[in-house]
Amino acid sequence: MYYPEPIAKLIDAFGKLPGIGSKTAARLAFHVLRMDEEDVTNFAKALVNVKRNLQYCTVCCNITDVVPCRICQDKHRDASVICVVQEPKDVIAMERTKEYQGLYHVLHGAISPIEGIGPDEIRMAELLKRLGDEKVQELILATNPNIEGEATAMYLSRLIKPFGIKVTRIAHGLPVGGDLEYADEVTLSKALEGRRELL
Repeated sequence: MYYPEPIAKLIDAFGKLPGIGSKTAARLAFHVLRMDEEDVTNFAKALVNVKRNLQYCTVCCNITDVVPCRICQDKHRDASVICVVQEPKDVIAMERTKEYQGLYHVLHGAISPIEGIGPDEIRMAELLKRLGDEKVQELILATNPNIEGEATAMYLSRLIKPFGIKVTRIAHGLPVGGDLEYADEVTLSKALEGRRELL
């Protein structure tokens, strides 16, 4: 189907987003066309600001607008415990529980040999560097309960045991194959309470 070039480019841009097919991309593009110019400008500015003003925390690798991030700066957090998650959105999911008061480390992925992702492609080196600090007593592995998340947790567990740090895994109150960002607060709270040490 023929579209004028500006709308065709917008449809193409929306189509590059995850989970957006060609019909949804076209619907979104035509929705933008109907929006007020001011709303479209604000939307465009928000997109640009995300790319320009966000960076990775130099400590935990989470996304932030200040360095180090607000969680790493918070002196009330328990620096002896680090919760390892796969993605920045998992930090938000964990924070919603209001149960966890330690620090975080964001891997930005999981080990997946099928996709060619090994330990060097995720933020493991930064985590190991942090563990040189004798304050860390426990590492909670909160990777997703799927094949890649489990493989990453087992790899990290074996890697970290020689440091003499307690390594625990969140309990499987989360559905296997699910993602942290879609779990409710109660499920995540129970998963944290039921974490166990990996042998």
